[in-house]
Amino acid sequence: MPRSRPVPPTAAVEATAAEDAPATDASTEVELPEPPAVTPLTEPADGVPEVVATPEELARVVARFAAGTGPVAVDAERASGYRYGQRTYLVQLRRAGAGTALVDPVALPDLSSLSDALAGVEWVLHAASQDLPGLVEQRMRPDAVFDTELAARLLGMERVGLAAVVAEVLGLGLAKEHSAVDWSTRPLPAEWLRYAALDVEVLVELRAALGERLEAAGKSEWARQEFEAVRLAPPPAPRIDPWRRTSGLHTLRDARRVAVARELWLARDAEARRRDLSPGRVLPDSAIVAAATALPRSVGELAALRAFSGKSTRRKVDQWFAAVERALAAPDRSLPSVRGPRSDGPPPPRAWADRDPAAAARLTAARAVVQELASSHTLPVENLLQPDLLRRLCWTPPSPLTEDSVAAFLSDGGARPWQVGLVTGPLVGALVTLE
Repeated sequence: MPRSRPVPPTAAVEATAAEDAPATDASTEVELPEPPAVTPLTEPADGVPEVVATPEELARVVARFAAGTGPVAVDAERASGYRYGQRTYLVQLRRAGAGTALVDPVALPDLSSLSDALAGVEWVLHAASQDLPGLVEQRMRPDAVFDTELAARLLGMERVGLAAVVAEVLGLGLAKEHSAVDWSTRPLPAEWLRYAALDVEVLVELRAALGERLEAAGKSEWARQEFEAVRLAPPPAPRIDPWRRTSGLHTLRDARRVAVARELWLARDAEARRRDLSPGRVLPDSAIVAAATALPRSVGELAALRAFSGKSTRRKVDQWFAAVERALAAPDRSLPSVRGPRSDGPPPPRAWADRDPAAAARLTAARAVVQELASSHTLPVENLLQPDLLRRLCWTPPSPLTEDSVAAFLSDGGARPWQVGLVTGPLVGALVTLE
C-alpha cells in the first residue's frame, strides 16, 4: 500500500493566504512568509523489519528483491569514530514489490547473491562514494548508480545532507540523531533500526523528483557522467606517510619531535588495528603532539603530561613511552623531514607569487573564469572542476596552449566530458591573453 501523508500547500493556496494577510506599512519591518511545513517521517510504511542474519533469511530476501520492480534504494552504516577502518555494519535496501530489508554484513559477509539478484538494476544511494567501498567488501557492486547527494549538488542546492534534501524536495522530515552512533553494537537497538529503515524509505521517490529537476535544468547527462565516475572510481591509493595527517603536527619545528610523533602514531595505529578501535579512542592526536613537544625522558615525565591523564591513556603509558624512546634514540640520519616529502603537484598557491608570478596570474584568471561559469550554471565550483586539477593546469599548462591541448590535459586529469566541454574554451580564452 502506498504511504499516505499530508500534501504540502500548493502555490495557489499560498498565494491566496498572502492576499488575505494584513498589509504592513512600508516603514515597519517586513513580515517574511513562513517556510513550507515539513511533515515528520517517523515510521516506515511497512514497519521495521527484523535484521537478516542467517543464510536462510538472506535467501528469502534475495528472492523478494529479484522479484521487485524499479530502482533499489541502498544505504550502509559504519562505525566511524568507534572502530578501526570503514567496515560496513548494516546494509539497508528498499524496492517496490520487495519492501525493506536490513541485512547484517557481520553475520553475512558475502552478499554477492543479493548483488546478483539486482543485476542491471539502478541503485539509489545518497553520497555513494562513502558507501560503495564498504559494500564492495561485501561483494555488492551496482551496474548503475543514482547519487541523490550529487544530484542535489548539480542542482545547486545549498544543503545536500539527506535530511535537508528530503525536506526541501519532498516536504518530509527525517530525524538524523542516530547517524553517528556505534553501528557495530549488537544487538542493534530498535530505535536505531527504525532510523536505518527510514533512510531508504523515500530514496527512490527522491530520485524520481531529482531526476525530473535535472532533466528540466538540462543537467541529466552531467549527472549520468558523475554517477558513473563514482561507480567506477578505483580505491584510493595508499597515503604516503599517513602519520603526517596528525592534527597539530605542523606545530613541531624540528625533526626529533616529528620523529616522536611518527613513532607514537605508528604504535597507536598498531594498537588500534589489534583492538579494532578508532585510533583517536586509543590515543588522541593531542596526546601525540603534546609528547612530541615535551620530549619526556622517563615514563613519569610522560605520565605527568596533562594529555596523558586519562585512565585509558595511563594504562598504556609504558607502551607509549617505548615509542618515544625509539624516536629519541634514532640516529639523526633516520629522522623524518619536518616538512614531509615533496608532492608531485604544484606548491601551495600562497607561494606562487614569489616562485612563479606568471603561474600566479594564470591561476587568478582561471579561478575567476571557473567561478563565473559555476555561478551561471548554479553549480558549486568544486563540482564544475576539481581545484587541484585547475592548479595543475595553471602551474604547468600544456604547450602550445590550445583548446585541444587543454581538453586533453583536463581529460587525462579525470575531468568528465561535460566539464571539459564547459570550461575548456573560456579557460583557454583567459589564459592565452596572459602569454
